[in-house]
Amino acid sequence: MTAFEIVLVLAAGLAAGTLNTVVGSGSLLTFPVLVALGHPPVVANVSNTIGLAPGSLSAVYGCRRELAAQRHRLLPLGAAAVLGGLTGALLLLALPADTFGAVVPALVLLAALLMALQPRLTRLVAARRARHAQAPAPAPGTLSTRPPRTTGSALPAAVLAVSVYGGYFGAAQGVLLLAALAIALDDDLRQLNGLKNLLQALVNLIAAVLFALTADVAWLPVALIAAGSVPGALLGAALGRRVSPAVLRAVVVTVGTVAGVTLLMR
Repeated sequence: MTAFEIVLVLAAGLAAGTLNTVVGSGSLLTFPVLVALGHPPVVANVSNTIGLAPGSLSAVYGCRRELAAQRHRLLPLGAAAVLGGLTGALLLLALPADTFGAVVPALVLLAALLMALQPRLTRLVAARRARHAQAPAPAPGTLSTRPPRTTGSALPAAVLAVSVYGGYFGAAQGVLLLAALAIALDDDLRQLNGLKNLLQALVNLIAAVLFALTADVAWLPVALIAAGSVPGALLGAALGRRVSPAVLRAVVVTVGTVAGVTLLMR
């Protein structure tokens, strides 16, 4: 790699770590950079996942207070995330590389679309939670009129499905995870965001370990992305209080759309 390419990947890792903390989908910056530098899509995806894993762990450490009150959920949902992440990672390695190369433009564009729709999804979830809270309590001896909530195995199943996608590609999995958690649970969104960060970190970590042991990895880009993503996550915690998430989201959507269209044209 040239000096310019090294600086470019390091800067992309820094930006991805920052964006993952504030709005998510930092992979929409790092993955296209690796592809643009000539790495095959599968190698770029594998290397990107490994490189961003340390940043995910840093995010979990930062939200440890929010997780302390949710210990009863960590085992079932964590197990679903690990199983789903492993399944998605195995699918990436088992399917022909041409298959991933063919679907990756659609995945990039889907991730960009989910990021663009994130505010609307948040408003819909908030409205649903408000309706549930305002529903009148049932009179003694009558059935409840409150809207039904997702219970039992439905939430772990949803986490499992999203985690399969996360292990296979990963961009915007946080948007899907947070939406599933917010629909199913009545907790404060800050607590749910902490839980989302943990589940996402488990998906990334199990996929990263598998990829590191079995896949073709571009280790120098991995090191550069990791070196950028960890301080980027800390920077994102500070910038999140000063910079509008809408501005950062617009950057992610723009980059993801341009990258997806470019990959589609190829």
